[in-house]
Amino acid sequence: MGSSGLLSIDLGLRGAAAGLALLIAAVGLRDLRDSTVARLGAAVAISAAASAICSAPNFPRPWQWWGLILLALAAGGGVLFWLWARAAFDDDFVLQRWHGALWVVLAGTEVLIAGGAIDWPMPGQVLDRAVQIASLGLTLLAVVQVLVTWRADMVEGRRRQRLVILIGASVYTAIVTLLNFFPPLSPSGASIASAAKAFGLCVLMGLYGWSLLQAVGMPEGPRPLPATDILGDISAVASEAEDKPPVIEPALLRRLQHLMIVDRAYRREGLTIGVLSAELDVPEYRLRQLINEGLGRRNFNAFLNRYRIEEAKAALADPGQKDVPVLTIAMDTGFQSIGPFNRAFKAATDLTPTEFRQLAMARNALIPLKAGASSAIGKPD
Repeated sequence: MGSSGLLSIDLGLRGAAAGLALLIAAVGLRDLRDSTVARLGAAVAISAAASAICSAPNFPRPWQWWGLILLALAAGGGVLFWLWARAAFDDDFVLQRWHGALWVVLAGTEVLIAGGAIDWPMPGQVLDRAVQIASLGLTLLAVVQVLVTWRADMVEGRRRQRLVILIGASVYTAIVTLLNFFPPLSPSGASIASAAKAFGLCVLMGLYGWSLLQAVGMPEGPRPLPATDILGDISAVASEAEDKPPVIEPALLRRLQHLMIVDRAYRREGLTIGVLSAELDVPEYRLRQLINEGLGRRNFNAFLNRYRIEEAKAALADPGQKDVPVLTIAMDTGFQSIGPFNRAFKAATDLTPTEFRQLAMARNALIPLKAGASSAIGKPD
């Protein structure tokens, strides 16, 4: 095949990929506009469309103003992809201002280089390679984070669909980043590598579109059972399961609650879904289904932290433990360090452990005063 034919295929594939990416972004924002995952996913799709266009063979050089806009959207794709992966797999993820600052730095650097504000090849070429390496690093970081937390994910559909998309996107991004270090083989700009990247982008957008449609079409899961106190009655929770769908087995739920409430298994170091399922003698998928659809927990760590935080709250509010360090309480309840404990406690109560203890101690100090005032009012003159 001649270079002109290869160029036509390349441009056709890029056009199809860009059109599909923009359609995915529009559908995602229309149907899931209140979701951080959907917004970031739409941003990733827009970035992919911009990348398909501005990296096409024979794209106008020097860069025009509209070309620089496309370049900025494409250059920040690595940051957006990393943020999307975090939001998709971490239910506690919250966008921060420094995330936007990181996007501005990477995209802005590429725009300054392309616009001639930074000299080429020095230091422009060095900075350009640094941006590409940073994007590759963020992609690999997203893969590592997803693989580390994948087993703790209790949502079976999310485990299947988004892991496939994430791994596929990661492999594609890594290949594209590495190929960007090599110039095209044809004077026209067309090459087998360029056409292969365009084809890969089409496949990737197809997979992402399928995943998005699956997510939109998924029925709403069962409502979670009411939360109970860490020292509550086990039978109160199990009785709620009688009227629930068959996935919630009352006998298994009782055993699980006994293990967590009475035996306090959440205190154990290194407790995993595999260890817990082996102890209950049930397959992992059944235990994940019970925790997610029966108890309304989307993550195994969140499931454990519910019990840990309840015990920590009781300890922090106990006047007899007012001199016990917060770190000791955190370690006793199953946390391995103070950082995760503080974040989990703040997420559950909107207070730091120290603030919670101070308020609890203040309330405890008021109880005798109120009791004394009531007695005084009741005494005859």
